[in-house]
Formats: sequence, C-alpha cells, structure tokens
Amino acid sequence: MVYVERDAQGRLLRVEQQPFEGAEHMAVESEELQNWLKVKEEVKARLDSLHSSDLELVRVLEDVVIVLVDRGVIQYTDLPAAAREKLDQRAVARADLEGLNTILRETGE
Repeated sequence: MVYVERDAQGRLLRVEQQPFEGAEHMAVESEELQNWLKVKEEVKARLDSLHSSDLELVRVLEDVVIVLVDRGVIQYTDLPAAAREKLDQRAVARADLEGLNTILRETGE
C-alpha cells in the first residue's frame, strides 16, 4: 500500500510510503501506479542525460571562447568579469588535474 496525492484532473502528483495529509491509499500493484513510476523513471533518465550534455556543452563553450579570442574576434577582456573568473577557475583546475595525471604517469600508477 502506498499513499498518493492527485491533481484537479485526478492525475498522480505524489507517491509516498507513509501517509500524509490529504493522501489516498493505492495498491502497489496498481497499473496506474506502475505506469506513473515508469514515466517518472523515464523523466529522470532524460534529465540525467540533459545534465550530462550540459557538462559537455560547458567544455564546448570554453573551447569556442578560446578560438574566438585566439582569432581576435573578441578580446578576453570583452567578457563579463564573472565569465572570465569562471573560465580562469576552470583553466586552473584543468592544469592542476593535468599536473596530477603527470605525477601518476611518472610514478607508474
């Protein structure tokens, strides 16, 4: 048995194992609940995929900025201070990581 909350159209909004105010009970084996859980997992998988691609896109944008600066299309100082600060922080972090990787290769790890 689980406890659910519905919207005005009767669609499931919330599912909990413990009772809460305004909840109605529903059988775990219910087809409606199983469909809701399946859709919820699909939404989570798609959000995870978007999050992953967001992280990849950050690196793409960093590379685009570097190309634009290298080609003289923009000046680094044209970027807002907050953007420069974030790019600088990421560049330092990558350099630190590369330094650690070099140490690992040298020690044979």
